[in-house]
Amino acid sequence: MAKPIQLTVLLAFLSILGAYAQDKNQETTLKREVTLYNPYKPSLNEVRKISFLPDLNDTVRVRPVFNYAVSAKPFSPDYSFSPIKAAVLQPDALPKLYKGYVSLGYGNHLSPFADLSITNERSKKGAFGFYGHHFSSSDDVVLENAKQVYGGYMDNDASLFGKAFFAKNTFEASLNYTQRVRHAYGYNPDIFDYNPAKKDLRMNYSNAGAKASLTSLNLDSSSFSYDFRLFYNYFYHLSDYSQNNGGLDGYMAKSFKGFYVGSGISFVDYHNSDSTGVGNQYIFALNPFLKKRTDQWNYKLGFQALFDRNSTLHLYPDLELGFTIVPSYLSFFAALSGKMERNDPLKIAEENPYLVNNQYPAMISRGNLFKVPDTDHKLIVTAGLKGNTGAEGNYLISASYSRIDNLIFYTNILFPDTIAPRAMGNYFLPITDHSELTSLHAEMNGKLTGKLSYWLKATYYHYSLDTEEHPWNRPEWDGKFGLKYNLRDKIIASLDLTALGKRWEVINGAYQVKQAGLLAETMEMPVHFNLNLMGEYRYSRILSFWIRCSNISFDHYNEWAYYPTYRFVGLVGFTYSL
Repeated sequence: MAKPIQLTVLLAFLSILGAYAQDKNQETTLKREVTLYNPYKPSLNEVRKISFLPDLNDTVRVRPVFNYAVSAKPFSPDYSFSPIKAAVLQPDALPKLYKGYVSLGYGNHLSPFADLSITNERSKKGAFGFYGHHFSSSDDVVLENAKQVYGGYMDNDASLFGKAFFAKNTFEASLNYTQRVRHAYGYNPDIFDYNPAKKDLRMNYSNAGAKASLTSLNLDSSSFSYDFRLFYNYFYHLSDYSQNNGGLDGYMAKSFKGFYVGSGISFVDYHNSDSTGVGNQYIFALNPFLKKRTDQWNYKLGFQALFDRNSTLHLYPDLELGFTIVPSYLSFFAALSGKMERNDPLKIAEENPYLVNNQYPAMISRGNLFKVPDTDHKLIVTAGLKGNTGAEGNYLISASYSRIDNLIFYTNILFPDTIAPRAMGNYFLPITDHSELTSLHAEMNGKLTGKLSYWLKATYYHYSLDTEEHPWNRPEWDGKFGLKYNLRDKIIASLDLTALGKRWEVINGAYQVKQAGLLAETMEMPVHFNLNLMGEYRYSRILSFWIRCSNISFDHYNEWAYYPTYRFVGLVGFTYSL
């Protein structure tokens, strides 16, 4: 054991001694000097690399092996029966009806306004109620000579009505009253010393009447249908100027072998007071017809036989034709007809309330409103197109030609050298003439947005007269444009713009005035535009506030020769439901 240890120690000693001798020898023999002329720049030789793209296809395939078994077992859920209630059809909830409303307002020109309506609540047996209306003004009007004259007016209307529902028909009846008060304020502005009292210019027209009608209620169009109306009117102008008229009008019709066959009938009897100088008169008309209608076309064949106030027979055609070109969007229609337009005192007073009404002078009395002849539209030819605009609206374009006897115009009466109040230019006489009238008409309506809707219409007129130079006080054209805004039935506003083309007026144009040796004078009325606005704020279902403004353009406009109108007219008020 001691011998290997000694050998190991000897080898270690010899190793250390050899290492020391080697280091000593290197220190003496390896000493050298090296001189570098360029800095050392290591570099690598260009090596061509091998590039390749990886393969995206997985070469490893896994084939799963499933072992499964299905054990079929029916499922039996628990259930129970419950009865189903029978379906019940219930009507939609009807909106609440109020018993009436009252609307009150006031405006410039001392203009009170009132509307009153009272009706019963919803009933299956009938309806009844009352309606009243008042609107007036008590202000002055400025004439062309800068003189202020009283131009007040008043409109009163009242109606008591009722309606009864029966199994096969409906019965309606009403009592009506109408009053119109005007003042003949317009006269020749060259006259400065004319100062009449209000009572001397007051024109009062009243009409009391009654109506009753019986109308069939048919669920089947093949059933016999009818609509008849009885009426009576008492027209009062002055203490000795009045008229009673009454009569019957209506129609009856029934389907027969695919056609709709029927006839209209009308009878009116006139009784005038002796002071009017007009005797008793009547008008009778019978209008048989035959109609046929399908989804694509329709036509009507008929005529009217009429006896006028002078017992003269008139025959008018009553023909219609229509067919569809593009369903709902374009249809053609044409008609050939005629009619007798009744110029009774109430209708003339509404049209021109300033007609002469007394016996001054005797020749003028022949033109009072009880003696205005009826207008005979001997022939009316109409054709046009109508349909849907495709934007929630409709349109209509038409042209017509008419031959007319006794077309009514009006002329002022002016006697410059007289002191009589009926000859200062503020009273009128009717003029009649034979005319051919050609007109072009267009109208359209629809919606621009969900809240804004519009409508417009325009008509062009061309008159061919026998004796008169111009169609007095009738415009060459007229037009209307309107916008209506409705915000959830809370705020409602509308705008209306009306326009009248150029017109002509005549003074001393009547034949009986020309016989007195006076020359006729004419006046040209320029184109007139009139802007109207209306706004309503519905505070609640029973209370709303409104404002109405007319003639906002402040345009100077004459309704008749020498008759300037009020300019701006504004009303404010409220409506309350009862």
